[in-house]
Formats: sequence, C-alpha cells, structure tokens
Amino acid sequence: MQSLSTSRRALLGAVLTAAALGAGGCGSPKQAAGDDSSIKVGVVYSQSGPLAGYGAQYAEGFKAGLAYATDNTNKIGDRTIDVSWADDAGDPVKAVSAAKDLIGKGYRVLAGSTSSGVALQVAPLAAENKVLFVSGPAATDAITGANRYTFRSGRQSYQDVLTAKSFLGDGAQVVVFAPDSAFGKSNVDAVKNALHKDVTSIAVPAGATDFTPFASQIKAARPDLVFVAWAGTTAGAMWQALDQQGVLASTKVVTGLDIQASWAGFGPGADKLNLLAHYFDGAVDNPAYQALKAAVPGGRTDLFHPDGFAAAQMIVHALTTSPDDVDKMVTSLEGYGFDSVKGRLTVRADDHALLQPMFQARLSGGKATLTGTITPDAAAPPAAAMKG
Repeated sequence: MQSLSTSRRALLGAVLTAAALGAGGCGSPKQAAGDDSSIKVGVVYSQSGPLAGYGAQYAEGFKAGLAYATDNTNKIGDRTIDVSWADDAGDPVKAVSAAKDLIGKGYRVLAGSTSSGVALQVAPLAAENKVLFVSGPAATDAITGANRYTFRSGRQSYQDVLTAKSFLGDGAQVVVFAPDSAFGKSNVDAVKNALHKDVTSIAVPAGATDFTPFASQIKAARPDLVFVAWAGTTAGAMWQALDQQGVLASTKVVTGLDIQASWAGFGPGADKLNLLAHYFDGAVDNPAYQALKAAVPGGRTDLFHPDGFAAAQMIVHALTTSPDDVDKMVTSLEGYGFDSVKGRLTVRADDHALLQPMFQARLSGGKATLTGTITPDAAAPPAAAMKG
C-alpha cells in the first residue's frame, strides 16, 4: 500500500496521454477546455503502472464522492464540473508534464497523485501557478505543509506509525523494513520520530524481486520488533521470504493492511501479523460509506476508495465557496471538517494535515476484523511548518 503501505508508496517519462472518463456528467478534455461556463478539474493519477490498482480505487472513489457531494448533479449552482483524467503511470516526469498541460489549459484545480514521488513533484507546481492541488493516496509526510495550495485527501505515514505505536510496545530495538523510495524513507523517518527508540532500517531497492537476502538481514539483526512498510505488486514475494527465513516466527511484526487483492500474499503467517489499517471494507458504517458501497463495482469498498471520495468532497466544498478564486478555495479548506467514508475528517489549518481516524485489525481466514479505532487526535501527526 502506499502506506506500507503507506504507500507503500518509476517508470520511463513519456508523452502525456489524457483520457476522458465519466464522472457524473464529465466531458472530454476538449469540451472542458472550450466551455467557459464549466468548472474544470484535472485528475493526474496512476491509471497504469505499478500502482494502477490503487489508482483505480482512487478514481472510483472520486466519482462516487463527486456524485455524493453534488447530490448527483455534478454541478456547482448551474455550472457543470468537467473532470479530465490523465495517466502519470507512477512517473513524476510524466505527472509534471500532465499537470503543466492542464494548468496551461486553464485548470485551477488538480487532484490525484497515487505515488509519493509524484506528489512531491506536483506540489511545487501548485504553489508556482497558484492552483489548488488535493493530493490522493500519496503517503509521504512531506506533502503536509508543502505549500498553502497543497492539501491531501488520504492519510500520511506518521498516522500509520502512530497507529502502530500501540502494537510496538516497549521493544528496545526496532527495524523498519521498507523500499528505498520517498514512501519508504517517509516511513523510516516517521518511526524514528514517533518512537524515540533504537530504530534502524533496511532499505530495499524499488525494483527488487528476490527478498531472501533482506529477510536474512532482519533475522541476523534479531530485533524486538519489525515494522514493515510496503506497497505494490511485489508484496507477496516479500512476505514469502520473511516467512521462509523465519522472521514472522522469531519476532513481532507490525505492518499495514494493503488492498484486499494483496491479502492472500501474506501467506500462512497472516494471522501472526499485527495490522494497522488506513481503511478496509466494514471498518465503518455511515451515509458516506453506504453511498460509496452503492457506487463501486460489486459493492465492496477497498483501501483507497475513501481517498478519492474525500478529495471530491473537498473540491466541491472549495468550488462551492468560490468556483473561480483559488485563494478563496484555499481559505475555505483550512480548518474544514466534514463527514466522509472513514468518519469525521478535519483539515488542520496550519499545515493542511488531514486529521482522521485510523484502525487496527487482524486477518483470519482471509477476512479482516476491526480490533480497535484510533481517534483523529491520537493519530494526529506533529505540526509541520508551512513552506510557502
């Protein structure tokens, strides 16, 4: 997961391919750019690439959230919200090209960023061009306080770590096992800052497919606790290596609950894991959850659906306040509290952290069970200084 997920968490730069998809009454990019009465919103996310599964959930959630927040009209007053979708394939270079293209066409509102590395490159563009940017599943803590034009609709790594803190107890030595990426480094920093213990890390190259040497490093270190932050399609191979090398049997392992499709990848040791969760289907039940459940294929919500749903709610709120003045949009979101799929969310005014509940879970027989809820205040990351 992009938080472990996380996360948890690049491909070749290429020419931008923009795809017009339906979001309520969404039109094509050409229509959106040419209709002065419409309100244009651009979404740059992982439609393809290693995080495409996360991106698909985010997009489904965004469409459901847009319908929910506009009472199925897809309008602000009498003006239609036209959404254009662009694929960054998880590549920061391609994401920047897409964002610049949209900004050049007059888009004042951007959303997306499935990848932390992408979000870190798009955020400065928001400040430079004075456009509203609502980042998505990207978990890096650096997005919080990045600049006054950048917000987030998902959780950040520090919130994962604070959720894990109750599992970690008083262990003297903690090893963070994570990819060598912006997502992984964010988790390492968050664990060190939150636990104030003897924390070391094992950084795995993002393209690694053989995890046996790294699992052996954990076993040799003999830590009291292992915090695993992982995201992407290699999670199954990683967990198999940790199990085969005896890591799951020899120490306490804490990790994040990734998308449902990955749960089988935990292998036979799944019930030994202590799981923190950004979200999983059934963790909550409220009107927003019911609306999302009714909108997504098969009626089964997943990890990053809430991020897209919340992004649409935030954008509709900002546009309702002022559909054409970005500075007023920004001000309207600072301190904004609203009920969403996960429960009550609040945008912290000082640094734009998104305060939200987090969850604890166990897996048994392929089913996740809620074992605890961490309140937004208890999971709140430390305040970050706004950079610009």
